[in-house]
Amino acid sequence: MQKIGVLLPRSTYYETISFDIYEGLKLGLEAIGEKDIKIVTENIGFGADKQQCYRSAEKLLLEENVSLVLAFIGHRTAELLRPLFLAANKILIVLDAGANLPNEWPTCPNIFYHSLHNSLGAWLTAQKASNDGYKKGAMVTGYYDGGYLHTYSISKSFEDAGGKIFFNHATGYKENDFTMEPLQNYINENSDSAFLSLFSGDFVQWYFKEIKSRFNNQNLPIYLTPFGFEETMIESAVFPSNLVSGIVSWSKKIENKENKIFIETIESSGRKPNLFSLISWEAASIIAKVLELLREQKNNIPKIASELQKFEFNGPRGKIYFDAKTNTTISDLYEARLIENNGMSEIELGKKIKNIKEEFDKLCQLSLNNVTSAWYNSYTCI
Repeated sequence: MQKIGVLLPRSTYYETISFDIYEGLKLGLEAIGEKDIKIVTENIGFGADKQQCYRSAEKLLLEENVSLVLAFIGHRTAELLRPLFLAANKILIVLDAGANLPNEWPTCPNIFYHSLHNSLGAWLTAQKASNDGYKKGAMVTGYYDGGYLHTYSISKSFEDAGGKIFFNHATGYKENDFTMEPLQNYINENSDSAFLSLFSGDFVQWYFKEIKSRFNNQNLPIYLTPFGFEETMIESAVFPSNLVSGIVSWSKKIENKENKIFIETIESSGRKPNLFSLISWEAASIIAKVLELLREQKNNIPKIASELQKFEFNGPRGKIYFDAKTNTTISDLYEARLIENNGMSEIELGKKIKNIKEEFDKLCQLSLNNVTSAWYNSYTCI
């Protein structure tokens, strides 16, 4: 029996994240007929402790002798693990929220990234705001979400499209510190601004509650990124404005047979489908391909990497394939907006973005100009 290792995180506001990732992977493997695989897990907390991540990965490789490792981490932690996986001659598959931008896009043959593309979604969200006619922008985020470089992606994209950021607000990360009061004076003088918003988890609900409370019936033009549209949080959020739109990486409303199977399978297990069960469900197809290539290529990692770069498959989001320059998956993204459902929020899915690969290439070529992030946490894990 083949063994695969999984580094599982924990989160205070996505309390089921480790179960979602595990169940998504297990059920995803079963769905494609891979039932003879043992999954061995190690918990890495919030993913911020570099030594804990290293020790957990090392244990899976040395003591458990797993064939490969799957991990919900970011680029910075993955780079710390690179020497370990090179020495072990094993493959690391990173489940990447896509919230950060690396200083250098990776090319290590031992590491592949399966991404939810929050930074790319942020890049496209800003373009949408510009295309909707907004030239003034206000950046609204929190202490936690604002620490990732999707902030640079959304602001740089807006500026490149001819807009200008006139206002920045980063609120606290606890509910009693969370306030949109500083927006009031700005809005009074700048009613023609787009609100480029970066929130995830509970923060989305708090944000909408504050907007509803302070700016009821003003219909502020709010633009969200993929994690801002995460449906398990959106469904419990009050409807804040008729002008909430942006980019989603996945929705239950995507109509294809793969999404239908994914949703029905996850729900039949007693769980709610979300971005975390989605990304591990999709990763099952990548894992199956890696295991096949390990047998065919007799553990020759450069050859395996070369073949994996050509791999593509259809998942709940649509077609998924690898960008060979960065070993990162490219997948469909969609426009979306919020509609009201009995006072609460609901996603209305829009058109599929057509030029994803071209926009991803632009993002990869973006100069960070010494902009950096201090967060090692797996995104959404605090």
